[in-house]
Amino acid sequence: MGESARTGRRRDDTPAVTPATPSDLLAAPGYGARRLYQAYLAAWNRHVDPVLTGPQFAVLSAVRAYPGSDQSSLAGAVALDTSTMADLCRRLERRGLIRRVESPHDARRKLLSLTDEGKSVLSQVNRRARRLDKALLDGDDDIDMAALLNALGARWERIAEVDKLR
Repeated sequence: MGESARTGRRRDDTPAVTPATPSDLLAAPGYGARRLYQAYLAAWNRHVDPVLTGPQFAVLSAVRAYPGSDQSSLAGAVALDTSTMADLCRRLERRGLIRRVESPHDARRKLLSLTDEGKSVLSQVNRRARRLDKALLDGDDDIDMAALLNALGARWERIAEVDKLR
């Protein structure tokens, strides 16, 4: 994942050299974004929770913030498409972390709430996630890294929606 060459051992015990990342990849924002995401997933799995995924954590956080909301409405709040949201909610319900009930006004809408177990898991995971956030974002006090990443994400989302690039 790095910029410099790496060494290791092959099966025949001869040194293996991994070539350095090509400069055109290092200049590509998509490569940098993928690297960030891969590193984040590795850090999340090691320091936060190897079972509960980041998107599942986001759903639990949104349900805590907006109890009784329907899963389709919350999908946008956590940057998920509605089919992915439905799948995540089914899994969280099977684990006993959320409750999904039909809306009394529209049986197609599923209203979400946290179970007691969901509240407990979210509280524990949230403490570890905040420690990870601090470790990832500490450094240059002049830069709000989270705001920068979110602004970049919003910009890239807008670009993804245009029909043709200039």
